[in-house]
Amino acid sequence: MARVVIIGAGISGLSLAWYLKALKPEWECLILEASSRVGGKAWTVLEDGFLCEKGVNGFLTNKPSSLALAAELKLPLYPANENSKRRFVVKAGRLVKLPEKPQEFLFSSLLSPLGRLRVLLEPFIAKNTSPEDESLASFARRRLGEEAFQHLIDPMAKGIYAGNPELLSLRYCFPRIFELEQTYGSLIKAMLSLKKQAAKQGKKGPGAGPGGHLTSFEMGMSQLTDSLANHLQGHIKLDAEAVELFKATASGQWRITTRKGETIDATHVVMACPARTAASLIAPHSPALSAALNNIDYPPVTVAALGFSKGLLKHPLNGFGFLVPEKERRSILGVLWDSSIFPNRAPEGYSLLRILVGGARARELAYLKDNDLLNRVKKELQELMGIHAAPEFVRIFRWDEAIPQYNIGYGNLLSCLQQESKHLPNIHMRCNWIGGVSFNDCIANSQDLAKKLAAT
Repeated sequence: MARVVIIGAGISGLSLAWYLKALKPEWECLILEASSRVGGKAWTVLEDGFLCEKGVNGFLTNKPSSLALAAELKLPLYPANENSKRRFVVKAGRLVKLPEKPQEFLFSSLLSPLGRLRVLLEPFIAKNTSPEDESLASFARRRLGEEAFQHLIDPMAKGIYAGNPELLSLRYCFPRIFELEQTYGSLIKAMLSLKKQAAKQGKKGPGAGPGGHLTSFEMGMSQLTDSLANHLQGHIKLDAEAVELFKATASGQWRITTRKGETIDATHVVMACPARTAASLIAPHSPALSAALNNIDYPPVTVAALGFSKGLLKHPLNGFGFLVPEKERRSILGVLWDSSIFPNRAPEGYSLLRILVGGARARELAYLKDNDLLNRVKKELQELMGIHAAPEFVRIFRWDEAIPQYNIGYGNLLSCLQQESKHLPNIHMRCNWIGGVSFNDCIANSQDLAKKLAAT
């Protein structure tokens, strides 16, 4: 009988175990988690009536796996307010609304008339035929122009990856965009063609964004991971850090040793843990793969959650929040107006903001001491939002390793993984550093791996 040991109790590991138990209830399944809690980057903190997300804020309803999993767990969805579709970008020290529709783009002050004209010339730009990996920045400048890169694409890279678009790989960070250029030769041509196809089928065509509606749960994102953990009771070991992986010669199985000295045998091992942990465990068996995993960059991000009395705020907070392009030379990545996105994130009469600091291009700021970081954050809120009031609620959450970066050369890791896997029977990798960083990606990829394992 198969015994699957999953290293890591984030959303990847938890959802994988859930799907495996459904497909193969007779199999033994065990999750080893190094820390004293489950959930990984899904981490909700409730204090003084403020519901703060330390990590992921929600997920989009554009992927069926996440919605189906919530339904199986009987968790009601908690959709974001409609006005959360209103998003802003800082330009010259002011908040400028991002266009939601193509016609709004034509009159938006986010780009100059020449900048908008340059975007409209996109269909006449030849597609990239080079086999070399192209950065997101290079792609954006080539197809849309410098202005669009600075005010649209650069802040998008910050919002999704806290990354540097000069280093992020288009092919692996935004595979759909890469595919559209290769298939249609132009993003605008692709959108027009897809809209025409959708109209023939009586459907609404795709928009400029990823689609779907932002959604969470009433008690935050931890509600889903906690629910999974409750259903998997008896299959999770906390404070069980895996420190060594080797072949048990007598049985031919894999053997895992924990920090506390416990040994656990497994027919299959799944690394649902950060890349560096996987690199350490796999090093004796594949130095090449270990080195490739150690090359994955995880920039630090610090989250400052601040609660204000509504009566002291001049800003209406009528939207999702704003992102800050690198061109603005600010100390923050962006601000999420959490209590405007989801209605129960702050007590009556209060507003909750979450400010993101650090990332790939400002690592040192993520490590500022609390007082220094708060002083910088308050200065930015004063200048960008006119907030001069002192927050009545302050919590600071730090991620030393936040979001894995799919940088130029990421394809070499995938090639190495494919090659080395031939020599690592029944070892599998399933975490957000492979196959997509989003909550949706992790769940969908875990479901796929569960089906693959069950079929073998």
